[in-house]
Amino acid sequence: MTKRSHEDIAKPLSGLGSIVSSAHLAEGALPALSEVEFGLNMISHAYGRWMVRCMAAAGIPDLSALDVQVLHHVVHRDRPKTIADLCLVLDVEDTHLVTYAAKKLQALGLVSGGRRGKEKTLSATVTGKKACARYREVREALLSTAVAATGIAPDKLSEIAAVLRALSGHYDQAARSAASL
Repeated sequence: MTKRSHEDIAKPLSGLGSIVSSAHLAEGALPALSEVEFGLNMISHAYGRWMVRCMAAAGIPDLSALDVQVLHHVVHRDRPKTIADLCLVLDVEDTHLVTYAAKKLQALGLVSGGRRGKEKTLSATVTGKKACARYREVREALLSTAVAATGIAPDKLSEIAAVLRALSGHYDQAARSAASL
């Protein structure tokens, strides 16, 4: 079996066309966007499964992907966060989803509540910080090593991340426009 580079893997297979989930969407002005959307769908589901299973392997089972994201962000930079902070950074419109995650994490002793003026804040507990440290260890052992082995350069991953952030802005703007139709 011949080893293919990541550039070769990204190219459509000869004669088979592009890989899309909805051919009728690929018939428009930008067929490659349908390919990106299919890839986003696949990676978003895979990433969600990964977060849940990695945290379970780290010793904290039964968290949702959003619960894991909220915990990581509360641990981030070791500063108290408000629900509004978390919603903004995680790009979650429904504050009740983050509030529910926060209550669940508090019940598990992973975060604790506090106050900043009238706003409720969340801070990581020692248990929460240890869970995130163990998550990082599992991530390094199972994911980082595997991704590094693909040969994709770190600067290429950073470039992909920048493109994804830019695309998210376009999707947000399109969502606002669609809401006004």
